[in-house]
Amino acid sequence: MDDRDYVTTAPASGGTAARGPDSISLFLSLFLLVLAFFIILISISTLEDVKSQAVRDSLSSTFRSVLSPSTNPTEFTSKDGNILAGQEFQEQITGIFVTALQVAKVEVVRPGSLMRVKLPISSMFAENDTEIRPVTVPVLDRIVAVLSSRPPGLRFDMEFVIGSPISADKELPVRQTLETQRAGNLAREMARRGVPPDSITVGIQPGRSDQATIWFFVRDEAETQLRLKPEPAKPAASPEGGADGPT
Repeated sequence: MDDRDYVTTAPASGGTAARGPDSISLFLSLFLLVLAFFIILISISTLEDVKSQAVRDSLSSTFRSVLSPSTNPTEFTSKDGNILAGQEFQEQITGIFVTALQVAKVEVVRPGSLMRVKLPISSMFAENDTEIRPVTVPVLDRIVAVLSSRPPGLRFDMEFVIGSPISADKELPVRQTLETQRAGNLAREMARRGVPPDSITVGIQPGRSDQATIWFFVRDEAETQLRLKPEPAKPAASPEGGADGPT
């Protein structure tokens, strides 16, 4: 028999060898200890209602339904491709304003269909001036490029509305004012830079003159076309006054 098959170790002092602890029992005890620790943590944990309510309020304010004061948005229900194209358009517009201008708020009112941007007028015009700031011109170029990239069957439209003080009789001014000049200059500048003529609308509304709202719409091109029915021709009257003329 080979001596290498069995090896024994004698204690140095001549006594019996001490037996080590059972490793399985040790690991099982540690596992139960960790499990009991997590059970205690779960039992003493509480739901923080303040933080949960803050998250719910944030979601509600971001995705609430808001309608434009002048135009009803088109709801896409049958063409998923239109919705995806509209959402891509909204992402591009959001990127322009978030990275380039001092914007108060960018809000997607209806995903793929309607969004609005609120911004201080000072980010586009100098104080008491009707000329567009030079730093805003590259932003207009990017907006024009996005509005011009219409996929087949869709339209991308922009509505620029600036606040204006009202008269004593609760009416908007009819003469040329700083606000109307600014709105007109913006439309002319974007037209000069190649925006589709039917894609931009400007106007004024009662409100603070230092604030502006820009609405962006995604519309089905077929639904925006005018459908004019020709009026039926009336029969010519005869000299005798009859409808069919002389017999």
